[in-house]
Amino acid sequence: MNKRRVVVTGLGAITPLGKNIQEYWEGLINGKSGAAPITLFDATNFKTQFACEVKDFDPKEYFPPKTARRMDRFTQFAMIVAEEAVQDSKMDLEKEDLNRIGVIWGAGIGGLKTFQDEVTSFNKGNGIPRFSPFFIPMMIADIAPGHISIKYGFRGPNFTTVSACASSSNAIIDALNYIRFGYADVMLTGGSEATIFEAGVGGFNSMQAMSTRNDDPTTASRPFDKDRDGFVIGEGAGALILEEYEHAKARGAHIYAEVIGAGLSADAYHITAPHPEGLGAKLVMENCLRDADIKPEDVDMINVHGTATPLGDIAEVKAIQSLFGEHAYDMNINSTKSMTGHLLGAAGAVESIASILSIINDTVPPTINHFTDDDNLDNKLNFTFNKAQERVVNIAMSNTFGFGGHNACIAFKKFE
Repeated sequence: MNKRRVVVTGLGAITPLGKNIQEYWEGLINGKSGAAPITLFDATNFKTQFACEVKDFDPKEYFPPKTARRMDRFTQFAMIVAEEAVQDSKMDLEKEDLNRIGVIWGAGIGGLKTFQDEVTSFNKGNGIPRFSPFFIPMMIADIAPGHISIKYGFRGPNFTTVSACASSSNAIIDALNYIRFGYADVMLTGGSEATIFEAGVGGFNSMQAMSTRNDDPTTASRPFDKDRDGFVIGEGAGALILEEYEHAKARGAHIYAEVIGAGLSADAYHITAPHPEGLGAKLVMENCLRDADIKPEDVDMINVHGTATPLGDIAEVKAIQSLFGEHAYDMNINSTKSMTGHLLGAAGAVESIASILSIINDTVPPTINHFTDDDNLDNKLNFTFNKAQERVVNIAMSNTFGFGGHNACIAFKKFE
């Protein structure tokens, strides 16, 4: 089957580094850490007392008070970045066929804070069932694309993908294929997450998955460093407007990059640990290269999953070296999670945006917080440690891997 070309014509982001695309990019290239002591709840008794929060966020700046109260924080983030991306795309919606525009969104967890609040309130009420009528609509993960479609009248494909930390990458891949195969002309896609509260932090702490470097939060996220001790939880959202090339061309759209391929795979190994040899990670990148019809040596950089977990970083590097061979030494490898923290279901979206911005600016953001080489890794690889590097980036790949062994990889190319 002929696959239609798909390009990126709009971007939106709200992250721990800034509340729009420009602030996000400036934070990335300047090696800014988004980590700080938690302000969203009293974390005094928690093993981890810091996170990468969206700073100075007040929903009343974006929504009427009643509307804000009826949306979980993850949906608020989704609406904000969707608006930025739509405006950035400069689509004239009055001239568009809204039946051909859809929304596919990723969220690993959805409205967990709403769930916690409602259950806590129930327990305090001596078992009397007094639940908000907005409890379920606020909690369900698919409500974010629902709200977006209602706001803009988009009547095309509309759903949420849930694959843990790979959720928004899966959303982008589905959006890509819906356009490729003619089911839509434009897709608003991405993901959002907001889990920095008691249940979210406590749950990951109980798994011993997160850093506990409470004395120095800004250096806690240390991908590929010998002394890494887990990921730093983050929150936020990213949105992309994907558009069929001829459709974008006909309306004179500004094109950021082309989405040339994607891959999916499963580790089929463990509920939380990666395959120690990175077999699933290697397979997903192989599948992406095949789908994009490119060779390993065509890739200039990989924004890796790179969460700073002891096992995960090693497995991903093994996969890269096994697949790319000698070319692995010619690529830039970077982990923007060293700055943003791990945005869970939103990670794939904000990291895809980082990859696209790297292509546009021919600059690779750094992997910050590198202090000590890990002898279990090949330190001749270019991990882009501590400082952004300028280089021509024609093709960038973005990896995201989720609990359950879900792997996703997307390839972006400089538009020609």
